[in-house]
This record gives sequence, structure tokens and C-alpha cells, in this order.
Amino acid sequence: MLAYLMTWMQLRADRRAVTAIEYGLIASLVAVAIVTAVTALGTGLGTAFTTVTAAL
Repeated sequence: MLAYLMTWMQLRADRRAVTAIEYGLIASLVAVAIVTAVTALGTGLGTAFTTVTAAL
């Protein structure tokens, strides 16, 4: 029982897993923001090129 308690306390003190999860969440939010921005930019450019093509 004492070995189990000592192992549990060591795992509780180890914050690397929590930090890795936080970095993963931040990276996923940044990826979503980039995808959203690129999609909006692509739509805007597509509209601009369509307008220019129609004007020609």
C-alpha cells in the first residue's frame, strides 16, 4: 500500500503530462485559426478573380 501511495504522489507531482496537454490544446487552437484565416482569404481571392475575369 505504501508503494502505491508513493507512486501516486510521484505521478501527481509530475506536471509534464499536464503541460503537454496544454501545449496540444494551444497548438490545435492556433491550427483552427490558421485554417479559418486561409479559408476566408481563399474565398476572398476567388471572388476577386471572378470579378476581374467577368470584367475582362
